[in-house]
Amino acid sequence: MTALLAPFQLVRAAPAWRRLREPTVVGTALVALLGLRAGPASDEGMLVIRQDTVEVAREAFRLSPRAGAGQTGWTLASTVRFESGRPTIVLHPILEIGPDSLPLSLEYNVADPREPLRILGQLARGRFTVRLLGRRTERVREYPGTPPLVVLDDSVLALYLAAAWQARPEPRQVNAVFPRSGRRELLAVEDRGVQATTLNRARQSLRHVTVTGGANGLVHLWLAPDGRLFKVEIPSRRATAERLPPL
Repeated sequence: MTALLAPFQLVRAAPAWRRLREPTVVGTALVALLGLRAGPASDEGMLVIRQDTVEVAREAFRLSPRAGAGQTGWTLASTVRFESGRPTIVLHPILEIGPDSLPLSLEYNVADPREPLRILGQLARGRFTVRLLGRRTERVREYPGTPPLVVLDDSVLALYLAAAWQARPEPRQVNAVFPRSGRRELLAVEDRGVQATTLNRARQSLRHVTVTGGANGLVHLWLAPDGRLFKVEIPSRRATAERLPPL
């Protein structure tokens, strides 16, 4: 698997965490759909990432309203720590998202002693421009900023939350930019409604969103009715990430 994680900072799960109960489809369908489109006002948690059932990394993420006078939208920050191999690699992106769910800017630090990298992204004039700053190199790439647009990374799974916001009951095409790997993909995002799955070995009913296409082929996203991300599955990488309950 491509380096999926990097050193993480332990973040407590949201105080409002509670064990999910089996929701009724009729009673939660509308609430869940609205929650996915708008996103929760704020959230934070820890994803345990496994490959072939073996833990390889942990990802601490936080979604919060954008700070500052006159600013609206969200800030999605994540810290992923891969310690299964050597050296340890830490991925730390901070994505600013506008009220229309479009990515406004990206600040992304890759802590890899072999090749540290800083990635800066900016949406302007219909283009998403990415600057990759290495020890002695600087590269610039431009991608079409045609909405709907999301910024993703193969190893930072919390970023898929923004893709889930684009889901509708029918497949919807979404432009995806992967700044670290230099890819641009056209993906199909679909809201499949409330379905059964397992979460931390317990049976749960969660909102199921699929992301189809590109290098990963198929990604399953599982969310609470209010839009909080609980589980990510990437079958082609034999990878699963599950939200960790609080201590």
